[in-house]
Amino acid sequence: MEMPLEGWPPNDTIGNSAYEIAHAQYPKIRLFHAQRNFSVMPTKQCEGKWEVCSASTVKSFSAVAYLFGKKIYTSLTVPIGLIEAAWGGTTIDAWMSKPKLSKFIEFQSTLNTIEASKDSILNVEKWLAALPSMNVEPLDPLHKWEGLQFDDQECSAKKISDSAWSDMKLPTVWEKTEVGEFDGVIWFRKQIELPRTLIGKTLTLHLGPIDDMDETYVNGALVGHVLKEGYWKTERVYSIPDSLVRDSILQIAVRVIDYQGNGGIWGDGKKMYLSRDSSDTISIEGTWKYRPVAEYRSGVFSIFGGKNNQYKNRPRTPMNFSGYSATALYNGMINPLIPFTFRGVIWYQGENNVSNPELYKRTFPALIADWRKAFGHGDFPFYYVQIAPYNYGPLSMSQNLREVQLQTLKVHNTGMAVTLDIGNPDNIHPENKIDVGNRLANYALAKTYGKNIAYSGPQYKSMKIQKGKIVLSFDFSGKGLVIKERGGENNFMIAGKDSVFKKAVVNVIGKQLIVSNSEIARPVAVRYAWSNTDEASLFNKEGLPASSFRTDIWR
Repeated sequence: MEMPLEGWPPNDTIGNSAYEIAHAQYPKIRLFHAQRNFSVMPTKQCEGKWEVCSASTVKSFSAVAYLFGKKIYTSLTVPIGLIEAAWGGTTIDAWMSKPKLSKFIEFQSTLNTIEASKDSILNVEKWLAALPSMNVEPLDPLHKWEGLQFDDQECSAKKISDSAWSDMKLPTVWEKTEVGEFDGVIWFRKQIELPRTLIGKTLTLHLGPIDDMDETYVNGALVGHVLKEGYWKTERVYSIPDSLVRDSILQIAVRVIDYQGNGGIWGDGKKMYLSRDSSDTISIEGTWKYRPVAEYRSGVFSIFGGKNNQYKNRPRTPMNFSGYSATALYNGMINPLIPFTFRGVIWYQGENNVSNPELYKRTFPALIADWRKAFGHGDFPFYYVQIAPYNYGPLSMSQNLREVQLQTLKVHNTGMAVTLDIGNPDNIHPENKIDVGNRLANYALAKTYGKNIAYSGPQYKSMKIQKGKIVLSFDFSGKGLVIKERGGENNFMIAGKDSVFKKAVVNVIGKQLIVSNSEIARPVAVRYAWSNTDEASLFNKEGLPASSFRTDIWR
């Protein structure tokens, strides 16, 4: 939901983004972007402002939310207000209130730890607030990370003593070290002794990927940088001119800026090396010196500086409390919005709960009830997006999470936009957000505003066994069912009592499917798109896809 209309290039882009931004001139659509904020206690205020929808304001706004609002507006021609409260990569418990979450035994220990840590967490906030600060939230999103100063100029120099700095073995994300959950700026330094054969030669520095951004210096001179969002997977390879290689000592210094999620110089250690050519390399993985110089929260840097290890004075807490902690985002980003009279909510989350779908089966309906009670407007519409196919790895079964989302349609006044046909198994941020926004809008237009339009793909209803075949019936079949195979595959599987699922033959008879396999005389179950990466092949004639489903377990 947080992915902006301009995307996160180069790897995470939005289809037709440039056109949508250029034509986003809708003065009767107003946008409010609630600034990221987490809190150990419910707050009553959040940072943000109402802005008229235009090319300049919409580019950094949620793509899905804008495209949803655009379709609502162009269909109804009434003023639309959109409030974005989103933080990518977070789990559902961060968005739930303490009273609601405390009903789950799975979170009681965490909530007890948060309660016991409350005073120390508040002390950290007080300590950070007393430091010099820099607010980058108002800056141009495309250039906001450039030219930032953290009173750390000396950290890049060749001849400073870093013996008092701490040690970290690289590559790694610093969340796995003593640093823990930390967004901000950390310098890394490593001194390399060169053999005579490399002195005076042009070298190449290979650092591997850096999450999120970096400025890299050699012997005090800048040799390369990446200061734009979205390049956290990009390997850093920088040329070191021979003019910097004048003696046997090479001092490498890297300033890493991390604004969300993991941070650090990470990846494969074999990709961290100096080279002159492919046969003349020096490994630089292993122990590096490091020093944090600024902490980043809610668009603001609190500055420690590089001269003294101010970070060591940061109050310690029994836990790392962050935007990924239970209740943190409800307290900081949802509770402040409670005075608003919402017409409804759209929700796009779930990827970070794939590992525990059984818990999500209970927390997701609980969140819906939690928000409805808090805002006090009755059972307002809650329309959500089912997660798309993605290769989560061999140990994950994200289809179970999709099944839970499908089952959540049992909650009153909900709707689910299926994305089984518009995902990208190799990218968790697929580019097609136009259809996502439109499908959510179709639910609102049909169910909330009474428009006579198709809004759902086929939803599995029932099965019966006839003459060695399984007949499937569906709700929302519309004018009929359609199978669109992908690479010769229909993604249907069928099994007998042995529960061995085999590829199935599927025939469409009006609004029913006839599923069979000549090797299975007595079938008992069918599964459709039942893997991390299987994509949609079943649609209604209105062009809307069916969710993945299974007939053998339906609770």
